[in-house]
Amino acid sequence: MEALILLIALTAIFGVVVLPALRRRRERQEFERAAAQADAATGPAGSGISLGKPGDAAAGPRAGLVPVDQLDVRLPGPDDPLVEALDEVRASGDWRPAGQLLAITDDSELRWQRVQSLAGAAAMELAGWRAAGGTPDDGRPDAGWLRRWRGEEPRDPGGAQVYAQFLVWQAMADPGAAEYRIILEEARAVCAEATELAPDDPIPHIVELAIARGLDYSREEFDAVWQRVTERDPQHMGGHLAALPYLSEKWHGSRKEAEGFAAAAAGAAKPGSLLPALPLFAVYDHLPDLQHSPGMYQGAVVSDAIEAAQFALTHVRDDHPVQPHVHHLLLCFLVRAERYPEAAEQVRAIDGYVGAIPWVDGENPATEYAAYRAIAIAGR
Repeated sequence: MEALILLIALTAIFGVVVLPALRRRRERQEFERAAAQADAATGPAGSGISLGKPGDAAAGPRAGLVPVDQLDVRLPGPDDPLVEALDEVRASGDWRPAGQLLAITDDSELRWQRVQSLAGAAAMELAGWRAAGGTPDDGRPDAGWLRRWRGEEPRDPGGAQVYAQFLVWQAMADPGAAEYRIILEEARAVCAEATELAPDDPIPHIVELAIARGLDYSREEFDAVWQRVTERDPQHMGGHLAALPYLSEKWHGSRKEAEGFAAAAAGAAKPGSLLPALPLFAVYDHLPDLQHSPGMYQGAVVSDAIEAAQFALTHVRDDHPVQPHVHHLLLCFLVRAERYPEAAEQVRAIDGYVGAIPWVDGENPATEYAAYRAIAIAGR
């Protein structure tokens, strides 16, 4: 009897733990092989695979795929002024190019995106410096420019917003660290400072939505933060993306709550809004561990969310700064649904940049993006 019980237990462990792990490993290997093939095909000039349609002579010099080692993980999509500012900051250690750019960024969605990217760039600099065993005087970039920004211009709302988001990235990078809550408490204090400096700006409150997850805000506390966001910009796509995870079952809500929030936002969206794409992000937040069965991605729930996201992209203005986030997630879902021509359209829109989910949720964003890109292009 004991032997039979042991056999049953081992069978259950194999089915629940080992077999799914083996499947995930095999799936990852398949995608990594596709990424390697894409990288080899592009070659050093990135011109081996055309993004244009067959016979499309207008594809021009951007027809080639960007090599994997040149993919920019700091941004989700093109923003030349921000790239120039980041390059200047990195080369000189002077925060002013970033501060000046943010000071003239009036569009709330674009400001949110630039705060995210500036803070993310600083966090990556610091992580790279620490990983290399950096010392204070070794000359390598260490995000010191952000500390100087805060020290030299403490009344600059842009510097406060970037620093608050930087602290959030620092904490979220290692949730098990002893100082996790301490860092998030500091981020909350900086958000309060940023709010005093720019009372009408929704960005500090959007940043606090991530803090709400990590510090286990009650629903009433979360709702109060969310109300402050919507009072300032009720249609803010970045704000909705920041609020959604709190409501997911991974944090403090449930699948029903997250999907209800996304559906309500999509239903109340004004013409030209990206909010109809929000249900796709809610679906992503609740994917099971075994995610690569095409049948799952061809079902009604996912298909409807894909269609809504495509509708949003069709009707939004071309330069909407949050638009690339939707393209990236669509690329993932369309590849998994084996809708390769549509997936290739997403590559055409955002190739060169990987600073968005789902890639940033993985260990190597550039490699994972390149794998999906390769499958989309090859399957057209």
